Amino acid sequence: HRALRTETTINNTRDFGIRKRIHNLPALREVGFRANRRLLDVQRISHDCSIGERGFHAIQRPRVVGQQRASALRFEAVRVQALLHALTIFRLLPRGFSNADVRERLEPLLGRRVSPGAVTYDLRRLRLHGLIRRVPRTHRYEVTGSGLRYALFFTRSYDRLLRPGLSL
Repeated sequence: HRALRTETTINNTRDFGIRKRIHNLPALREVGFRANRRLLDVQRISHDCSIGERGFHAIQRPRVVGQQRASALRFEAVRVQALLHALTIFRLLPRGFSNADVRERLEPLLGRRVSPGAVTYDLRRLRLHGLIRRVPRTHRYEVTGSGLRYALFFTRSYDRLLRPGLSL
């Protein structure tokens, strides 16, 4: 019998490239609405992130899109788990994320340096599997709704079931 109320507060409009004039209010309002929609999507999906057996197996198989082939994203692979952990962080970023952002998150999770080329390969795999999409006319990406669902399911399953079971 409780509800969650979400409000957006913008302290510095210049963080979004918007000046502090009253005629900029519609643009600022749109930024706030987009932020609220992303947050509500994350809250909704985080409560029910099931993907089904068919979805679980589909992501773990190689995929061909057009003439491009993407290798499988194996559940047990440490690198895949690190990538999916990073995706859960990137879902709320208003401008998406770049290759450098992924490298910055992956290196501590993997405990070693990661080359830009390796991250480009991973981003391509994630894109062809439909977990991320490229922001038009930029070198940035954003997490899709299904990408967040897969990322939450894989990381939660691994962290709550597999890792504790293996530590015994």
